[in-house]
Amino acid sequence: MKDFAHYKDVLLTRKRELYGRLHKIDRHLDTLKSSDSGERAVERENDEVLEEFGATGLKELAAIDAALDRLAAGTFGICAKCGKPISAERLAAVPQAALCEECIGAP
Repeated sequence: MKDFAHYKDVLLTRKRELYGRLHKIDRHLDTLKSSDSGERAVERENDEVLEEFGATGLKELAAIDAALDRLAAGTFGICAKCGKPISAERLAAVPQAALCEECIGAP
């Protein structure tokens, strides 16, 4: 088996970054809002954007956790769909990738 310690470090670092961002988003969403209705409307729009960032962050965290599970199981770097190796280039770009380039583009 290849040494994937580098990917583990990258994934864990990204996971810590995401937890930090999600914590900031939660703190912001929990703050009291303005009593002015115009300002509240703008704040609500901003909150909707932050909620979307939060949802995206949670999806990425789930993908990172799945990649860490694959590392522990010895299946990291193997396409979950076709069983072929995922290229080093793809893993460098998206270390939590579960699918190879061919399968990610397949219908």
